[in-house]
Amino acid sequence: MSTVPPPGEPPPEVDGTEAIDPAEKPFAHAPVLVDRVVDLLRAVPDGRFVDLTLGGAGHAEAVLKAHGGLHLLGIDRDPSALASAAARLARFGDRVRLHHARSDALTEVLRAEAGADVVAVLADLGVSSPQLDRPDRGFSYRPERDGPLDMRMDPTTGPTAAEVINGTEVDELARILRDYGDERYAGRIAAALHRARPVTTTGQFAALVKQAIPAPARRRGGHPAKRSFQAIRIAVNDELAVLSRTLDQLVDALARGGRAVVISYQSGEDRLVKARFRLAADGGCTCPPGLPCVCGAEPVARLLKRGSWTPSATEIAANPRAESARLRAIEKLAPTEQQP
Repeated sequence: MSTVPPPGEPPPEVDGTEAIDPAEKPFAHAPVLVDRVVDLLRAVPDGRFVDLTLGGAGHAEAVLKAHGGLHLLGIDRDPSALASAAARLARFGDRVRLHHARSDALTEVLRAEAGADVVAVLADLGVSSPQLDRPDRGFSYRPERDGPLDMRMDPTTGPTAAEVINGTEVDELARILRDYGDERYAGRIAAALHRARPVTTTGQFAALVKQAIPAPARRRGGHPAKRSFQAIRIAVNDELAVLSRTLDQLVDALARGGRAVVISYQSGEDRLVKARFRLAADGGCTCPPGLPCVCGAEPVARLLKRGSWTPSATEIAANPRAESARLRAIEKLAPTEQQP
């Protein structure tokens, strides 16, 4: 763990990981729905603000500027993102501390960082633009960004996309493509990948997916490899399991009056967020809708909106990657409010 240095000093080492100079490998990223995030978190009391997916710190910077009573605990699994965030947030001095960790290490990180109550939590579940744009990270299916099949959010640990594709049985590979990418032609793609092993580059992967999909289907729904890349990325980073554990921890960590905001980009993520926030809001009530609760369920939070917020047409035009974003938010109830 490390405190951000004063302006003019080099980026620190973050949680034992050697920092990468952001001047050499910039991590600029346009934060999605940033005005909505600021509006939702402006109302929380003074205390600790946890950004579970800090990235380039665009959201964090905006929230800290808008709310002078918040101290940031920034968490990210990507060392490059943390290094750039450290430089970007240096002017906030001791209001910022950073950790190199996954979001589902929240409870452990908070245990090590005893201090103020957690009054705000943010998780932006998208892949950052620098991760997509750098060929060496292996996230992009675009031919001009051909690179090694990596896709790890934390490039210091875990299996790469190449290891998943080349080391997974064909039936399991098809399941990954179907469940995590909603890929209609999962079986055909998995068989094509299996026959072509070893698959080692993003360009090779994208070409094999495209060839496996019938020609008429290639002309619909954007790049034909988009869903397969998403599916393998989710598998490589164990994203849905990590998110499920994270959601439980963030609800528990919030102090009364605190708010949690989660931005998701694909249906599997959004279903998990919607279900966990609904459970917090109704306590798991099994009574018929519209009737008083008699089952003993105890809600611990309230939904700040039934449904989700989405980006405006103006924001999508400025940042097309924001188009699929869905934002959901809850507020933790005081104990006296936790009665059905």
